[in-house]
Amino acid sequence: MTEQLAQGSGKPGAPTIYDWMGGEEALNRLTEVFYGHVLKDPLLAPVFAGMDQRHPRHVAMWLAEVFGGPSTYSAERGGHPHMARMHLGRGITEEQRRRWVGLLQDTADEVGLPADPEFRAVFIYYIEWGTRMALIYSGENPPPVDAADVPRWNWGQTPPWQPNG
Repeated sequence: MTEQLAQGSGKPGAPTIYDWMGGEEALNRLTEVFYGHVLKDPLLAPVFAGMDQRHPRHVAMWLAEVFGGPSTYSAERGGHPHMARMHLGRGITEEQRRRWVGLLQDTADEVGLPADPEFRAVFIYYIEWGTRMALIYSGENPPPVDAADVPRWNWGQTPPWQPNG
């Protein structure tokens, strides 16, 4: 795996992160099991009370697009503006964010996502970045929801940081 990953920093023929992790089936399994745990977690369950039963599938679609899979989330759900709007006014706390990240990491192990360091580094990098963006959108004075496209993560390549103001 490592040799293939070393070649995977955007070079033609390199697998996408989406393909490396197992594609749609792996992401659906991850999000179904994960949100089952979330709904039982005393810190996170209140945030997701009344969650649409399709929410795990929608998150799987989002992650697929982020990691180089099909752009189904943008086509069917409205892309980044829709995702950002879903977090507005939710008042997510740092403690909830950290629990969400930790629980997702544990679930990735539980459902058998690849454990190689290269994949997990990219996966966790996005999860950290994405949850910190969720904090920003859920708090006071969020940026405009249409200020960005769906971020795209690849081996050794992430969207550039752009300071506000």
